[in-house]
Amino acid sequence: MSADRFTVYRSAALLTVAAVLTACTTTTCSSDGGDDATRGASAVTTPPAHAGFDYQLGGAYPPPEGVEVVVRDHTASPAPGLYNVCYVNAFQAQPDAEDTWEPDLLLRERDSDRGGDPDGKVVMDTDWDEALLDIGTAGKRERIAEKVNGWIDTCADKGFDAVEPDNYDSYARAPKGLLGADDAKAFLTLLAAHAHDRGLAIAQKNTAELAPAREEVGADFAVVEECGRYDECGDYADAFGDRVLVVEYEAAGLDRACDGWGDELSVILRDLDVTPEGSPGYVRETCGHA
Repeated sequence: MSADRFTVYRSAALLTVAAVLTACTTTTCSSDGGDDATRGASAVTTPPAHAGFDYQLGGAYPPPEGVEVVVRDHTASPAPGLYNVCYVNAFQAQPDAEDTWEPDLLLRERDSDRGGDPDGKVVMDTDWDEALLDIGTAGKRERIAEKVNGWIDTCADKGFDAVEPDNYDSYARAPKGLLGADDAKAFLTLLAAHAHDRGLAIAQKNTAELAPAREEVGADFAVVEECGRYDECGDYADAFGDRVLVVEYEAAGLDRACDGWGDELSVILRDLDVTPEGSPGYVRETCGHA
């Protein structure tokens, strides 16, 4: 952004028009102001299209040459001079962090005949040993969002440009009848409204089946895992255009994503633990294998 000041009215007007057009093509714009999630979205900046990026959730390290976009955990600091996305685990508790949540905010198995058991077994994402959060009522969504929004505030205060709330698809891991897609959309809408209020863009994480609802919930771009492997990249491109960051964890997935979408989307291969460069098991490749 240039620091020059323009005194010619026509030049200033042209710049204003260009800014509005840019905002309306990269975020959600509405002539009637939109809903709470999309209101203010035109003030946020989305990641540059088809940019080199790195996924650094396992620990921050100097971004490789050519990287313009970096994703880091909310406990880390942004990379100077780059577009920075701040990761928060929004729909599930971190491993061994169940006791940091109020007990009734953890999703529990219910006996439908008794209308629920507040002391029942906590529902877990067994792949990652994470407890699911109970976003099944408006009141609980508000209480959970209060805590997650505190992390989003930290992201904004540190100077991040965007936030990535993880586990949007956790409802699909809950026992049948406990959570649904509408619960997930309602919760992400709350987070999007707060992120936009703080000047942050917000990503949809995975969950291809809800990509068509991106305007409804206020999502500005997508961070997706293994869309090449599962042949879902087109679903995200249909909804988000070229504002999609793709992370693959297998070479075959990288090849498919690059062959089909490498000229449009940002694609990398990372090791599953997304470890820092120099660590055992570290893997990072791009469509150019650089």
